[in-house]
Amino acid sequence: MEKEIITTVDAPEAIGPYSQAIKAGNFVFTAGQIALNPSTQKIVEGGIKEQTEQVMRNLRAILEKAKLTFEDVVKVDVFLTELENFSEMNEIYSLYFSQAEPARTTVIVKDLPKGSLVEISLIAIE
Repeated sequence: MEKEIITTVDAPEAIGPYSQAIKAGNFVFTAGQIALNPSTQKIVEGGIKEQTEQVMRNLRAILEKAKLTFEDVVKVDVFLTELENFSEMNEIYSLYFSQAEPARTTVIVKDLPKGSLVEISLIAIE
């Protein structure tokens, strides 16, 4: 199976030895996205709502580069540093999925890169 690296300047550069996304067959697997502004490579100002919004914008940019949308997403992994942020994250997250809600796992973790409050990765299919 061939694989293709997906990269866009509209999402943050990788901050380690990984790709923004990989297309393998009909699947696209994104790296976890944190709340980095792609222009500054810094965490956006604000709380969980602002950070979730930035994460979803970053993911949308990667999906668009792969010629996909949130409607093509089949699995999502969400990592939060605080359970108390779950409902506010969910409020913003739900704006990006209409009727094609993917399977999802949400995990509470001790810490995330660069002090982000949220990290999200996706799997989408053509």
